[in-house]
Amino acid sequence: MKSTVRRIAAPLTALVLTAALGSCGGSDGSSDKKKTVTLWMYPVIADQAASDTYWKKVETDFEAANSGFDLNIEPQPWDKRDEKLATAFAGKKGPDVVLLIPDQLPQYVKNGSLEPVGDVVEADKSKFLPNAIPGLTVEGKVYGAPIYHTVTTTIYNKTVLGKAGITKPPATWDEIKAAAPKLKAAGFSTLDYSASPEATLNLNFYPLLWQAGGKVFADDGKSVAFNQAPGLEALTFLKTLWDEGAVPKSALTNGNAIENQPIGKGQVAMAFTATPANAALAAKSWGVDNTEVGAPLTGAKQVGYGIPGGLSVNAGSENIDGAKKFLSFMIQPPQLEAMSKATGYFTPRTDAKVEVTDPLTQKFGPALQYAFPGEPNPAARQIMALLSVEIQAVLTGKKTPQQALDDAAKQGNALLGR
Repeated sequence: MKSTVRRIAAPLTALVLTAALGSCGGSDGSSDKKKTVTLWMYPVIADQAASDTYWKKVETDFEAANSGFDLNIEPQPWDKRDEKLATAFAGKKGPDVVLLIPDQLPQYVKNGSLEPVGDVVEADKSKFLPNAIPGLTVEGKVYGAPIYHTVTTTIYNKTVLGKAGITKPPATWDEIKAAAPKLKAAGFSTLDYSASPEATLNLNFYPLLWQAGGKVFADDGKSVAFNQAPGLEALTFLKTLWDEGAVPKSALTNGNAIENQPIGKGQVAMAFTATPANAALAAKSWGVDNTEVGAPLTGAKQVGYGIPGGLSVNAGSENIDGAKKFLSFMIQPPQLEAMSKATGYFTPRTDAKVEVTDPLTQKFGPALQYAFPGEPNPAARQIMALLSVEIQAVLTGKKTPQQALDDAAKQGNALLGR
């Protein structure tokens, strides 16, 4: 592995800072030298040794298959990643290739920082999961090549359900409503929820909105739609459970955590946007035999949340051709299968073997067909912050669901209209 590939937890060295502030990793203009492709990669592989091994092989194999190119992998921390990348893009600098997720794309597309990569994925487009490429598409153009796919779904504490006399885990909104009084009588809450303003709505309110048949944004992206009838239904559903004690009061400060929360302590029957990591933590507390993985919940629709992680190309790169060659290399089954094995994530291609080995994580596989990557919009994160505050106001009794949604919509539409 090149000297620029080092432990992500270590402080950034002057070399990385120079690379971030220097020119994009393209050719230095000398025709007899290899063209450099610089990749900014984040710690998607949690185990450092496994990460080093994986990226070393990627580097070796890519360079062997493309003799005219030199792959330069620069590990980056998750912390303040958007600030650093935005600064690099604004200065027409930064990496040739960078890992991005769906809700990051619109802001960089809007300011012209990303190169479309539809030509990279076109030949294999039919071999990807239904929402993998659409999740990395903005205004009809593809800006990311999928290399992994996350998924969330419902997990149940079988012991808690059993103590309430519930033999069939509630899988629909109506079944949750019916189960809530039984669980309360047995001394338990029904549904885990993360209402902290720091928690992403993609893992709390938005799945309920989508399950109700609603949307965050209007089709043209110029106004919000969450204050329409489906949004009211979703927030009323949540508020009713809250008022009945079916959602633990700690939800107001919970940021989708399992440990040290009622769900982890065995006081709640189910979590509806659990990740495989959440399930693993729950199983340590409840016991593997008492942890059941189900399907995403069904309201008017059955929807869960899950996103592709994609490689995007810097529009300011001096080596766009080489960057696209690297994307083409990375989306092939051998690389994706190795990525799946190293990360524990699922592959975004249907013709690539899923190398997930953990038995509990494997049970998340069927939920991929319901995985929705969210709604791209340059203001998505700002809208999320506005709406989070209003949802808190509903749960604490300061506003009615419709009043809160309308207030958030007024602020959101003003933001979108700027």
